[in-house]
Amino acid sequence: MNSRKQPVIFCDFDGTITLSDNIVAIMKHFKPEGYEPIMEQILSHDISIREGVGRMFALLPSSMKREVTDFVLGQAGIREGFAEFLSYLRERGIPFYVTSGGIDFFVLPLLAPFDIPKEHIYCNGADFSTEGIEITWPNPCDEHCDNDCGMCKTTVMRRFPASQYERILIGDSLTDFEGAKLADRVYSRARLTEKCQELGVNHTPFETFHDIRQDLIQREGDIIRK
Repeated sequence: MNSRKQPVIFCDFDGTITLSDNIVAIMKHFKPEGYEPIMEQILSHDISIREGVGRMFALLPSSMKREVTDFVLGQAGIREGFAEFLSYLRERGIPFYVTSGGIDFFVLPLLAPFDIPKEHIYCNGADFSTEGIEITWPNPCDEHCDNDCGMCKTTVMRRFPASQYERILIGDSLTDFEGAKLADRVYSRARLTEKCQELGVNHTPFETFHDIRQDLIQREGDIIRK
């Protein structure tokens, strides 16, 4: 019997599965009055992501639900190789979880073609019954995190104990960095790569999901040869 730990993958959505950050794209396209100072406060860490995202979406009227959703679905491209990557993981029995700071009204439709179980998709919610769009936060930080994340990626990862699982993280931004510090292996791009380099966190850069799939195949071959 193979005594290796069970690999499990935690994958970011915006800028990782998709080609761009959809929340930023929504704000820059619809330009609700007052969003720019809030965005700057998020980027400068003066306010938490949860507070900032909530305040920005409250500036958009709920009556724009269809317009905002159609915009995202029309412009969000899926990174090359994603479907083939998922097929590889299914063949190998490797669980795949989406850990997204995105919002269900665009995350779920964009992922629908890929048959990922809904219970494997962690993201924020949206309530369109109020005047402005109200973001809901079903996946808050546990007692080990005080970053007020909104959708806490490290909380999800901690449900898979390091003693039993080889935790693999795929991401692109600073919101993935705390998870990268917990992970056994990190596939990174963009700002996450820069942060890992800066602070000496081991990582493997990627551009497409073909790159990650190829690396996993190569590692699997090494393990079999050993």
